[in-house]
Order: sequence, then structure tokens, then C-alpha cells
Amino acid sequence: MPMIPLLICDDSNMARKQLLRALPADWGVSVTMATNGREGLEAIRQGLGQVVLLDLTMPEMDGYQVLAAVRAENLQAKIIVVSGDVQTEAIRRVLELGALAFLKKPADPDELKKTLESLGLLGEPQTAVAIAREVPETQTSFQDAFRETINVAMGRAGALLARVLGVFVQLPVPNVNMLEVGELHMALADAQNGDRLTAVCQGYIGCGIAGEALLIFHGSEIADMAKLMQRDSVEYSDMEMLLDLSTILIGACLSGIAEQIDVVFSQGHPQVLGEQGGIEELIRVNKQRWKKTLAVEISYSLEGHNIHFDLLMLFTEDSVERLSKKLAYVMS
Repeated sequence: MPMIPLLICDDSNMARKQLLRALPADWGVSVTMATNGREGLEAIRQGLGQVVLLDLTMPEMDGYQVLAAVRAENLQAKIIVVSGDVQTEAIRRVLELGALAFLKKPADPDELKKTLESLGLLGEPQTAVAIAREVPETQTSFQDAFRETINVAMGRAGALLARVLGVFVQLPVPNVNMLEVGELHMALADAQNGDRLTAVCQGYIGCGIAGEALLIFHGSEIADMAKLMQRDSVEYSDMEMLLDLSTILIGACLSGIAEQIDVVFSQGHPQVLGEQGGIEELIRVNKQRWKKTLAVEISYSLEGHNIHFDLLMLFTEDSVERLSKKLAYVMS
């Protein structure tokens, strides 16, 4: 029997490898990899994606845009979305755009097989299909592996936030970089950009992995956020609202990371930093500890509202070695 052209479209090398490993062993497919939506769409146009496993959060062209283009061009592709964005609204939207199913990341092999079976995409079992799955072997970097871990955690935190606020949360491709303390200082100064900032800071530690999470708000948006939190009581201050919001987001993100790398984080008490000067003070106090920092930046925005805020997770340099060991099984 001829091999089924299967396209795996995801910007993360780690995620592509995970999906490749999750495929049923006896499924006769020839695999093409795409690293963003634009590449993926071109592969579908060339007939290389009779079946497609598609990520949503990608640079250049995201999964929603790929689905819309496939529909607009009437391309023949059976698409299953595999994403870390598990918002109920995200699932509804992709199915409305023509996806046949949705699986959360990282894809469970049994769940994937059941989904393929239920959609009639498996066909007759094949043997000796390994040759058809030969794709260029590339090493997964620590940065890519950790970014994908953050991507999954970010999606779970976004889904919780969406439920609490009753909005659709637009999720970005997270940034992961090693920064010198001077670069970190500049990045935070740049984030201020003349606007008054308020930040909630919360420390965390577990299995030798430690850091500080900073949830940064622009002052002009705090009142709008308070309305969304549906707290009309005069006793419920802006500061309490920000602390509640940070507990939801930071806690959900840390929980998502912890679950994937099998650690337990203890979290410190969150505290509100003063406008402008508070962030400067935070850097001054941590200057020695943050000589080199693994910085994760996630910029959330809320659809239909002029509200956005940044979550910065700053891991100490000593944490990188521990994180690398925890991620080693997916980086080989």
C-alpha cells in the first residue's frame, strides 16, 4: 500500500520529535516536517499533507491562519490540531475552521492512535515503515526544549485565566534567553517605556531550581482589569486584585512546568512592587544572584480589550544545569 503523506507542523524541534515518537508504530506514513505555518501551508499545497498534525502558536503564520487558508483554497488535508493552548474557545475555533480533532500537548500516543482510528485515518497496519520516517536528525537545544515546556505551561495558565475572566486570551510564542544582569536591566527599563508600571514579584524554588516570577502591568490598564475580575466592592483594592491575578497566572505556569519536568515548587509570598522604582530595587537586591539569568518572557493580551501584561520568569544561572538534566530525555 502507498504511504500516507503526513505533515507535522510545529515551530519546536522538541514538539516535532515528540509527535514523531507518538505515531503508531505500524502506521504507514511518509513524514514531512514544517517549522512554521507558512512552510506547512506550502507543503499541503504540494500534496505532502494528506494528514496534518498542526500546532497553533507559531511565528510567521499561526495554526488558525493555516486552517483558514486551507479552507479558502479548498485544499485536501485532514487536520488534527495538537496545541498547548487548551482554552475551550481555542478548541471551538479550530473545529469551526475545519480541524477534525484537537489534542493537547504533549500528545499522548494512545490518545493520538484512538483519534486517528476514530477518524478512519489509520488504514491497514503496515510493516517496515521506519524508512519512510527518516527525517533530518537535528539536536534539540536546551533553549528549544525549555521553550516548548514553557509553551505548554503557558497554555494551561492561559486557559485558567480565560475561565476566570470570561475572555479569550491571546497567547504568544514565548521568548527564552540567557541574559546578563545588564541586559535584564535594559529589558525591564525598555518594558517601562515611559508608562507607569506595577509588578507583582513571587519567588519559587524546587529541586535546586530557583527564581523569581514578575507579573508586570501597565498602570493605565489596572482599572480595566479590575472590572474584568468582577470585583465591585470598594474594599477589594487594586493591589488585592493584582495579587489574586498573579496567584492564578504564576501558580498555573509553575504547576505546568513542574508537572512536565517532575519537580515540586515551593512559592514565596507574592508582593507588589512600587511603580517604576520597585523593579529597579528588585534588580539591585538580586544583582549578584542574577549575574546571568535564564529569562522567560510571556506577553499575554486579552481579545476585545486593550489589556496586556507580561509574565517574566527569571531562573538563576545555577538552575540551568538542573533544568538541562530534567529535560535531557527529550534533548537527545
